[in-house]
Amino acid sequence: MGRVMSKLISVEIDDTGLAPPTPEIEQERKVAIFDLLEDNSFSLPAREDRTVPEGPFKLGLAIRERRLVFDLTSETGEKAAEFHLSLGPFRQVVKDYFQICESYFDAVKKMPPSQIEAIDMARRGIHNEGARVLQERLEGKADVDIDTARRLFTLICVLHWR
Repeated sequence: MGRVMSKLISVEIDDTGLAPPTPEIEQERKVAIFDLLEDNSFSLPAREDRTVPEGPFKLGLAIRERRLVFDLTSETGEKAAEFHLSLGPFRQVVKDYFQICESYFDAVKKMPPSQIEAIDMARRGIHNEGARVLQERLEGKADVDIDTARRLFTLICVLHWR
């Protein structure tokens, strides 16, 4: 079809009911949102039963009733789509990601660059796995490229944090 991919122009995180983020988590959130808004590719796939908004979109991201909620509106605030994803498929990869990040932050303080680099490569691998899981879960709901999925996965991790 050759349709130009749309994009996200705003991201709001609803952290109602979650513990206040640590300074590190807050920084991760800010960087992920900044990077996401700088460069992303996000569109809603064609559907037989309804017209699909073209975008660009504003994204509200939340966890409600133990589900990840994507709430999309148009630039003018009209409802574009909402979908809820089970958190189950993300649990292990988010847990692994936080563990490797802790190792990485510890390593930066006291290990030689070669060991830091090895841990960082493992961290990136787990991050890529999280992005792949997200792309699979969004299939049929939203089309995102791998870089967008990586940044969204970071935000899911930030939301998941307790």
